[in-house]
Amino acid sequence: MYRVVIFGNSGSGKSTLARNLGQDFDIPVLDLDTIAWESNQIAVRRSHEDAAKDLQEFIKKNTAWVIEGCYSRLIEIAIEFASEIYFLNPGIDKCLENNRNRPWESHKFKSAEEQAQTFEFLQNWIQQYENREDEFSYSSHRALFDRFNGKKQEIKVY
Repeated sequence: MYRVVIFGNSGSGKSTLARNLGQDFDIPVLDLDTIAWESNQIAVRRSHEDAAKDLQEFIKKNTAWVIEGCYSRLIEIAIEFASEIYFLNPGIDKCLENNRNRPWESHKFKSAEEQAQTFEFLQNWIQQYENREDEFSYSSHRALFDRFNGKKQEIKVY
């Protein structure tokens, strides 16, 4: 069974790789943003317990899947069921460039204008990746990658 977890900084290419793998293998893709935030309220975070429950239901419902996101606490749950993981780590400059070129994510934002309102915040967020000490940080993602004993790949260019 193909069960892949993809994680990394915002703008690292997670969604693109997940979408491509999902299409190539005809398997469902779960963007963790869709369970981590209240629907239609991207600024309101759901409880970890509720998001974790939705994640576990997705895993149980599907024999093969791709899960992508930057939420280490949720990734820890998914990794237990993963056949392989990808840590996307192309560097801050590439993530900033990807964010500048990000298409409208209609599953997250009501309009391209609404998404554009988050641009400056996200650019700053991306720049802080290596210095933060939270579940979205480089250090948290590195620890997940280093602890995983299965098939894994760190991708520095995507």
